[in-house]
Amino acid sequence: MNLFERYLTIWVALCIFIGIALGHFFPAFFQAIGAAEISKVNIPVAVLIWLMIIPMLIKVDFAALGRVREHWRGIGVTLFINWAVKPFSMAALGWLFIGWLFRPYLPADQIDSYIAGLVLLAAAPCTAMVFVWSNLSNGEPNFTLSQVALNDTIMIFAFAPIVGLLLGLSAISVPWDTLFLSVALYIVIPVAIAQILRRSLLGSGGQSSLRRMLGILQPLSLIALLATLVLLFGFQGEQIIAQPAIIALLAVPILIQVYFNSGLAYLLNRWSGEAHCVAAPSALIGASNFFELAVAAAISLFGFHSGAALATVVGVLIEVPVMLSVVRIVNASKGWYEHGVAVRRNGPVN
Repeated sequence: MNLFERYLTIWVALCIFIGIALGHFFPAFFQAIGAAEISKVNIPVAVLIWLMIIPMLIKVDFAALGRVREHWRGIGVTLFINWAVKPFSMAALGWLFIGWLFRPYLPADQIDSYIAGLVLLAAAPCTAMVFVWSNLSNGEPNFTLSQVALNDTIMIFAFAPIVGLLLGLSAISVPWDTLFLSVALYIVIPVAIAQILRRSLLGSGGQSSLRRMLGILQPLSLIALLATLVLLFGFQGEQIIAQPAIIALLAVPILIQVYFNSGLAYLLNRWSGEAHCVAAPSALIGASNFFELAVAAAISLFGFHSGAALATVVGVLIEVPVMLSVVRIVNASKGWYEHGVAVRRNGPVN
């Protein structure tokens, strides 16, 4: 992991303080940023989100979809967790904790918005950081690449319907036009641009050309992420100062769903007889979130000041430490995993 990735939680914490301070001393600037919209799309944020997402998507080789059958059990488990379990388990946890247990301690007018933010956070699996988690857990790289390519393809079609269904079940009004616009802006168009750039780079200079471009784009991606967080906390500052426990309360369902979904994926892979080098990244992909997309969608659907935007940013805040803890768990339990009955029955482990 590079310096930024290793200490992401620290950088996010700094952005909280910087954003709150700037929002307090320069409110007119943030109001001008918030007003820079066209058809409910905030232009400065759209540019920042593209700078965040496109470098990540350039890494994805959609040709890897042809290899999905090589690890069909691990692929099946991860798909089940990502699309049939995680969004619904997060919605249930949101209703339980935010809508009921923590309701007396949260702003009443933001309860539904917080739940919506949690749903957005869980409705799309991570695209970029999972390569880091897979590497740290000695995961099978071809499995990780093919799984990410498959998830990104499914996300184009499934993100909006899943979000709309779960927000509808929560009795939260769904602005469908804005939701589909968000999918087009923050998934479809970035995927197309990234793949065109990838093919052009590979065609002109091969992998070395691709690596050079990523070396240029990745710092811009990180700066865009930090700038977006500063903007969000500039708008959210007053609410956080009034009730600083909000962040801790929102973190509870996120933490539970990460450990629940990673544990379930890990156990299902063991039961099916999949090798540990596939089960480890499967568990990590099953637990992590595409928080950049969640932040963008929350801003588009509910605005900078919304509880939804704040809830998605809490996911960014805890992403690195919690995922590193999952990496440690799957690495430490490798011996136990490989002595599973299902694994022994299906032959030796790679």
